[in-house]
Amino acid sequence: MIRFLLVLIALFSISINTHGQFKVSENNRFILRDGKPFFWLGDTAWELFHRLSTKEATYYFQKRSEQGFTVIQAVALAELDGLHSPNANGDLPLLKDNPAQPNEKYFAHVDSLIDIAHSYGLTIALLPTWGDKVDKASWGVGPEIFSAGNIYAYGKWIGARYAKKKNVIWIMGGDRNPKNEAQINIWNSLATGVVEGVGGNEHALMSFHPQPNALGSAEWFHQSEWLDFNMFQNGHCRDQEHYLKISSLYNKLPYKPIMDGEPLYEDHPVCFNANDLGTSSAYDVRKYAYLDLFAGAFGHTYGCHDVWQMYDSTRVGINGPHFSWKTALDLPGANQMKFVRKLMESKPALERIPDQSLLIGPNETPSERIQVTRGKEYVFVYASTGKSFGLKMGVIPGEKAAYYWVNPRNGEQSNRFIISNSGIQTFTPPSKGYGLDWIMVLETN
Repeated sequence: MIRFLLVLIALFSISINTHGQFKVSENNRFILRDGKPFFWLGDTAWELFHRLSTKEATYYFQKRSEQGFTVIQAVALAELDGLHSPNANGDLPLLKDNPAQPNEKYFAHVDSLIDIAHSYGLTIALLPTWGDKVDKASWGVGPEIFSAGNIYAYGKWIGARYAKKKNVIWIMGGDRNPKNEAQINIWNSLATGVVEGVGGNEHALMSFHPQPNALGSAEWFHQSEWLDFNMFQNGHCRDQEHYLKISSLYNKLPYKPIMDGEPLYEDHPVCFNANDLGTSSAYDVRKYAYLDLFAGAFGHTYGCHDVWQMYDSTRVGINGPHFSWKTALDLPGANQMKFVRKLMESKPALERIPDQSLLIGPNETPSERIQVTRGKEYVFVYASTGKSFGLKMGVIPGEKAAYYWVNPRNGEQSNRFIISNSGIQTFTPPSKGYGLDWIMVLETN
């Protein structure tokens, strides 16, 4: 109770107009906040506003903040019957399913959770709505109430409501791929409405959350002025060559930052087939994080199957969750994400580029993938199964170079070794095998 009161006091002391502003970096590869590199370490909490009380959300925010997360992805009009199943306070988001009549009580709850997130240093990646259930194959019970006409007005309204919340980044889409021009127009209208509501493109950092496809959001909206960065989803399967998709889009003009906004969740049925493939592990989820980031992504989203739906014993679980959401917050993969952030923030970010040209030898097997990224004076190499690899030296300055190993399971670092910075050097990680991934850090000595 004392902690809850302290949070409320902190909220009243916040000057919302002083929050940091987000924008795309000058090289169009990264996101800045207050002019400094912003590392997106996200969590998918799609049902946050719909299912959690203020007290529960505060617990969730505190835990994710302690674990090093920076972004929470959540939906205003939620997937799991969000129009007709009330939130934790008993309120529905709209009156008579009319997007022109938002329920003030419902959105006051959204307001307060966004402010509490800010008090814990968290940004909300806000989806104004989940996607419509446009055909029988579509997932969930999404809102089926929008057209290009009424969604513009809703976008303008919700944009204006949160225009002064500087810990908000906007995400259109909601797990839906447009199937025709009419659906493309609906999402364009929503984005246009939000932009007008917040007061212009410079005030609304924005992307689009698709279902799995070849180009992510770029397939329909890459040339759209409102799309500031591209987002993928990988489809919840193991060892997909998602790094190749990121690499391909990395070189697409005009350049825009790229990230995986919905990877394979921890504790998720692999490819939705738990009987044959089991459920995902911490190894599965951290492997996607490092491969995506080293392939050119500016940030990464972690997800947990039990947490996105805020599952507990009082609810019907979707696709077999195993833990209550509070228990699942401490699954190993979630706690290992802080090591991802620590590594990526340990070196200058804005100069970082993917560079597979340094790698010597075959690297075609997705389950044993080795991925390389570098800056001006450092190289990171991720060896997903601890296999030895050859590396062309001399890309960073100096006659000598130093290297050490980082264990992504616990964040521990090895001793630092000095070597010649010329020719080709062979590196052998401390251990090898399934689940024994390692990161090598090479730097100017």
